[in-house]
Amino acid sequence: MPVVRQSQDNMSSDIALIGLAVMGQNLILNMNDHGFTVTAFNRTVSKVDDFLAKEAKGTNVVGAQTVEEMVKSLKTPRRVMMLVMAGKPVDAFIEQVLPFLEKGDIIIDGGNSHFPDTQRRYEYLQTKGIRFMGCGVSGGEEGARYGPSMMPGGDPEAWPHMKEILQSISAKSDGEACCDWVGEGGAGHFVKMVHNGIEYGDMQLICEAYQQMKEVLGMSCKEMAEVFREWNKGVLDSYLMEITADILAYEDTDGTALVEKIRDTAGQKGTGKWTGIAALDMGIPLTLIGESVFARCISALKDERVIASKKLSGPTPSFKGDKQQFLNNLRDALYGSKIISYAQGFMLLREAAAQYKWNLNYGSIALMWRGGCIIRSVFLGDIKKAYEKNPDLTNLLLDDFFNKAIQDSQEGMRQAVIEGVKAGIPTPCFSTALAFYDSYRAERLPANLLQAQRDYFGAHTYELLEKPGSFQHTNWTGRGGETSSSQYDA
Repeated sequence: MPVVRQSQDNMSSDIALIGLAVMGQNLILNMNDHGFTVTAFNRTVSKVDDFLAKEAKGTNVVGAQTVEEMVKSLKTPRRVMMLVMAGKPVDAFIEQVLPFLEKGDIIIDGGNSHFPDTQRRYEYLQTKGIRFMGCGVSGGEEGARYGPSMMPGGDPEAWPHMKEILQSISAKSDGEACCDWVGEGGAGHFVKMVHNGIEYGDMQLICEAYQQMKEVLGMSCKEMAEVFREWNKGVLDSYLMEITADILAYEDTDGTALVEKIRDTAGQKGTGKWTGIAALDMGIPLTLIGESVFARCISALKDERVIASKKLSGPTPSFKGDKQQFLNNLRDALYGSKIISYAQGFMLLREAAAQYKWNLNYGSIALMWRGGCIIRSVFLGDIKKAYEKNPDLTNLLLDDFFNKAIQDSQEGMRQAVIEGVKAGIPTPCFSTALAFYDSYRAERLPANLLQAQRDYFGAHTYELLEKPGSFQHTNWTGRGGETSSSQYDA
């Protein structure tokens, strides 16, 4: 029996949403809860009927069977939001919707699109008179339903028409919406990409602490769950710490920890990789996020690792020290490494703002991530305060609060890496966090030798300390010529 739809002779809906997967359905219900009338559409139209008959039953949600019907249901300016798979599906739906829109109407991409695609679509739709927004949405199924973190960017003329809806449905932190205007073009999706990269890093850091507890201290999953719960009461208070404790405490039907039965290979959808590539393109040392991506890559080599484990030897974990001190060191390593990861992430945001002429508000971005999203934590409130105090802060490590925090944490960071090396346990993110810290605080690095090497074999030139910006070449062997290659960017 077909579902009876609300009459759409009159333009009544505030917004249309395309894509009825879990995120799309929950975002629609969230909008409905906040008093907005939503028209739901899906490429497979039967999903619309199913949604209206089940999850959306008793709500004011409207269904549409065609794109034309969907657009005709909307108030002007028409607002059409997509939550579909990134890539070609986004372009395809844009082309399907365009013939029914008028100048000044708005399209919002709420999926995980790559920011260059969002920039391209923004520029393309400007030529059509359509206002385009790329809005990062984080928080998963629960966030979409009850309040996600939202990072809108694109056409600034679209924001006044979307502000009330997006800020109403977003998470709240200390009464403030975890949603604010990010910047033009692809800025919103760039910030969401960096968010996801930081998420990769946070997860890998927690995994490294877990592995040391398990293999060095021989702790049970129940014991580890209690440690994570305790850590979650202090500076490490965060959603990821909370769920890690829940996961470690969860038992299968046979009474053993379910997590230990899960295959140790990690998947990824590409946003961490995109963050690393963007950092390389911009020359920003986003080392911790890069290592977290590579950690997932090496986890995928499961079959090779099984073979290697039988042929390649290493030390056997053997710890005879103080267990509580070891745990304190791991806690400090987690906190200090997390500071490094976010410092690197905001370095990338700063460079992107310079390159793309975005006026990013870093304190506002920290607030957007403070609630609703996967990386939500108390820690982000401290970042917000740092940028409110000094909007021109070049690096979080130079803020008084974080400077003291990293000073207090660094001994634990060093001990965690030492214990990992002694036990033969990989600590890619702990290690690279410490390496970055020691590199960043070094007045001199060995790049002077590197400059000389490049000049020796390729006449790439070098700078003298007393003449920065002036490049010269040396005939190191007496056999080469005096001609140098073109200059390069350091």
